[in-house]
Amino acid sequence: MANVLIVDDDAALREGLAETIADLGHAPRAAASGREAMQALAADDIDCVLLDLRMPGGMDGIEVLKRIRERADAPPAVVLTAFATAENTIEAMRLGAFDHLTKPIGREELDLLLKRLPGRRTMTATARDTKKPGTLTGSSEAIRNVQKTIGLTADSDATILILGETGTGKELVARALHEHGNRKAKPFVAVNCAAIPAELLESELFGHVRGSFTGATADRTGAFRDAEDGTLFLDEIGDMPALMQGKILRAIEERVVTPVGGKPSRFTARLIAATHRDLPALVANGAFREDLYYRLSVVPIELPPLRERREDILPLAQAFLVGVGWQGKQKRLSDAASQLLLAHDWPGNVRELRNVVERACVLVRGETIDAEDLNALQPSKQPLTRGDLLEGDLPSAVAKLESAMIRKALDACDGNRAEAARRLNVNRQLLYTKMQRYGLAAGDPSENLTPSVKKSDA
Repeated sequence: MANVLIVDDDAALREGLAETIADLGHAPRAAASGREAMQALAADDIDCVLLDLRMPGGMDGIEVLKRIRERADAPPAVVLTAFATAENTIEAMRLGAFDHLTKPIGREELDLLLKRLPGRRTMTATARDTKKPGTLTGSSEAIRNVQKTIGLTADSDATILILGETGTGKELVARALHEHGNRKAKPFVAVNCAAIPAELLESELFGHVRGSFTGATADRTGAFRDAEDGTLFLDEIGDMPALMQGKILRAIEERVVTPVGGKPSRFTARLIAATHRDLPALVANGAFREDLYYRLSVVPIELPPLRERREDILPLAQAFLVGVGWQGKQKRLSDAASQLLLAHDWPGNVRELRNVVERACVLVRGETIDAEDLNALQPSKQPLTRGDLLEGDLPSAVAKLESAMIRKALDACDGNRAEAARRLNVNRQLLYTKMQRYGLAAGDPSENLTPSVKKSDA
């Protein structure tokens, strides 16, 4: 039996979790604020903390988590939020959270979580109060696993290998690892190994001294030393010539680089590499060094293609709409346009989606982007049908169905969200969460009054 502290300002949620935890054979404790949580933790008999992210009173979940980890013998903490973002997921995991979950959390999920929890453990790293930049939009299981890995490894010096198709956002992951880690104040240097001629790549990476070859009119430090104490991102490492692979391997092993015509020099940058190629296949074919592959892939991060996380398509499109804007106005997607986005297979992944949204924002005069404005997509299938729900994985099918049902309910009651929640037989908070997840939260509240409460559904 474990003593589980529930920290949440929502009394109904506290009581519901407490009842479930008790039914599962554990002893629940409750705290309505961060300050109450710290008082409860002073008793030193708490085995696990379920911690709400958003709480009033000047001490939110992240602040409580920071204070928990400062303790010599801190219990594992799980952050719960109805509004999961890349930033709060990465920050929570970086600060030592055992996991980061979205509400509502069901009985079975809670039971599995409590069974997974380790015993009390020490968390001694120093917390920092930082605001993270926006990145890696999405709430699919695949992208949240990427976010959690970033949080767990951001402060590490381990070499990271990012794998994924072109356009999936590999450089975004590399920048997130840098910007969320303890090297964020130092340089981030990115080099595309496929874009630099083979004869110039050594000089680009390691530097050269003046006069070492024709055209070397001045000394050059090179990317490894330009990224001193920061992060060096080697993109498209799979396209690197064989000769350079050997030199990169030696540099990683010895933490030393030798400029062309110069003397060896130590470097202090963290190394992150990325490629869209199948490196194990290249290793098997002798096109990529096996020893270098293992040196690079200390921590591999695989980014799924957009077609495998369709529940992220509309939130990403909404984020791009907000980011682009046009002449001070934010455009919106019609239902038909949204369904067309969901139906497309996105061979260019997130980069293609961004380009499509930006192009539509520029070319569409009105405030609504319709399906005919996205004619460049040439989808591989028609907008959502019953047959589509039987294709792909279960999370994608659930996302399609939920999005379609919410849109239909909102249309049926002229946008009145309280009435839509009643028709869907869900509470309003869950409906708002789903609307935000699927990019349906834009727009003003309906002026259609909810009959039972006789006021605007604001």
